[in-house]
Amino acid sequence: MARIIVVGGTGYAGAHIVREAVSRGHDVVAIARSTPEAPVEGAAYVQGSALDLDGLGDVFDGADAVVSAISPRGDMTDSALGALGALAAKLTGTSTRLGVVGGAGGSLIAPGGPRLFDQGFPEEYKHEAQVGIDSLALLQDSDAGLDWFFVHPAEVFGPWAEGERTGSYRDGGDVLVRAEDGSSTISGADFAVAIVDEIETPKHRRERFTVGY
Repeated sequence: MARIIVVGGTGYAGAHIVREAVSRGHDVVAIARSTPEAPVEGAAYVQGSALDLDGLGDVFDGADAVVSAISPRGDMTDSALGALGALAAKLTGTSTRLGVVGGAGGSLIAPGGPRLFDQGFPEEYKHEAQVGIDSLALLQDSDAGLDWFFVHPAEVFGPWAEGERTGSYRDGGDVLVRAEDGSSTISGADFAVAIVDEIETPKHRRERFTVGY
């Protein structure tokens, strides 16, 4: 059993990760600024902000993994990257792994590039995608004492395309995963499966990877 902390644990990706980790018997703590309307039974919830790590006390002590599922939206629009930087600094030199939920925009569309972001990416999602790209760069430039992994979901991922839990997914390395029909999708539940699989059986130390069907 691992102790897993999910920062942003009541958001779309975060809530799915909390649910999947609890279902596998892990000790899970979800950190969020607000309490959830439908908490996951078996998870502990801590109310607080990723912008004030000191205010969270000793919640990170003894954690095997911390997953950042912070979305750069609302009042976190311009603060998400700074919050990740502070979290990375806090975990550097410890045995705690840092997992980061990214976006599809930074994925390559073919080996060697280019990125999906550079291929007519929708204007309304560009800021969020850029934060994801900058987050990956922050991790890649981090001290070797930080053990991290970064996960790009498929192109279609979110509450508007919820899907179901199948327990399966494909790992595309740094290339966006597409099905034979050209679609690129992953359900929230199966994205969480990939995250928890990586925590249980690490395959990507200081690396990114993509997931999709």
